Amino acid sequence: MKDQKEVVGKVIDYIEKNLEKKINLDNISKNIGYSKFYLNRVFTEQTGITIYKYLQNRRLTIAAEKLVKSNKPITQIAYEAGYDTQQSFSFAFKQVYLYPPKTYRDIGIFLPKQVRISMSCSYIFKYYKFIAEIKEIAA
Repeated sequence: MKDQKEVVGKVIDYIEKNLEKKINLDNISKNIGYSKFYLNRVFTEQTGITIYKYLQNRRLTIAAEKLVKSNKPITQIAYEAGYDTQQSFSFAFKQVYLYPPKTYRDIGIFLPKQVRISMSCSYIFKYYKFIAEIKEIAA
């Protein structure tokens, strides 16, 4: 179990260092030295969220902060968040933040949806897993 937490910690570190670069599960797998199937399984078991969803949520959280704290064009923020079009960014952003980017910017209050996961507090992951299960039941 400790080894799995170390592997997940390496995945998180890699993601956090490369948030504004083009990364995917294949890049992460090659860098960490484990198969993408193993990494995704262990990451999900330890955190309650897939690597892809964590990466997407972290990028959208940073984008939300930029929307509120900067005057950058939404298109530029979308590209920095790894989206090819403003439309795909707006769709993903609205799914997480419930408002389109322009409306979120106009509201002017930044609320992070996905903070960096810390492997030192395993009870937090149990909380996130619990919340995810409740969302599934409610849906």
